[in-house]
Amino acid sequence: MKRIVMLGVLVAAGALSMIVAQAQPDIIGIKLVKVRDNLYIITGGREKPAEGGIAGNTTVFVADSGVVLVDTKYPGFGKPILDQVRSVTNKPVTTIVNTHTHNDHTGANTEFPRTVEFVVQENTKANMARMDGFKGENAAFLPKRTFKDRVSLLGGKDRIDLYYFGKGHTDGDTVLHFPALRVAVMGDLFARKWAPLCDAMYGGSMVAFPATLQKAADTLKDVDTIITGHATTTHGAGRGTTFTASNPLMKPADLQEYAEFMRAFVAAAEAAMKAGKSVDAAAASLNLPAKFKDYDMAQAKADVQRVYDELKR
Repeated sequence: MKRIVMLGVLVAAGALSMIVAQAQPDIIGIKLVKVRDNLYIITGGREKPAEGGIAGNTTVFVADSGVVLVDTKYPGFGKPILDQVRSVTNKPVTTIVNTHTHNDHTGANTEFPRTVEFVVQENTKANMARMDGFKGENAAFLPKRTFKDRVSLLGGKDRIDLYYFGKGHTDGDTVLHFPALRVAVMGDLFARKWAPLCDAMYGGSMVAFPATLQKAADTLKDVDTIITGHATTTHGAGRGTTFTASNPLMKPADLQEYAEFMRAFVAAAEAAMKAGKSVDAAAASLNLPAKFKDYDMAQAKADVQRVYDELKR
């Protein structure tokens, strides 16, 4: 009888360990990259092997008063993020800024202490309130501090300026500027050099995107380095997905070029619509300058559809 009970306990323990293992995020190539003496980014990390979603970059700023994080990747990444933070400082995380609402940038918010101050653009808070991850008990993790167009955090050499330049990837994309470090964090407003994901459900706009990027480029004049929203490009879906490392650190010239790309993309889509082309035909024959030939165009059809939808209103 004792053997049967012991066997049952072992089986149950094994089943529990399998459940726990399955619940953990799939950590693919997560690493800490030093940008400045007190500024780092944590790149990599995939949600589930079968889904192929690559987590957004997490920026780590070690200020005198504590650690400021920018974005928290997917659910389950709280501990991996903290492990990386603890490798460079023993200071506590005091502030988390989310650049926008998406789960690969806000998913681990609820895994941090409730003493942490969460800061977002006001539209992003409204978008987060619609997400399942911030309902019920987790509603306590909805940011209590918001801003409309601009706000500054901390002060002196640690000052961080937060900007909202307009609609783009969503309607609440925050850009952070570290004046003393001459660094900006763009989130998915500038995720990489690609035809972007434009999320209409959360207020994104392809038509407004170029002007929003240009406003950012015109404002961020005293910047040497730009941290993009992602450091990995995804091709395909599911277990057959391939991942290509891309440079998460850009220059102001790259941001200006991206604004020009978006302006050319929207203009080409609008011209195709006026010419009576279908979305499929337009996406297959976009007339873009040769300097954009290496841009990832996997989202091009969806972006053309978004331009068409917006112009029809």
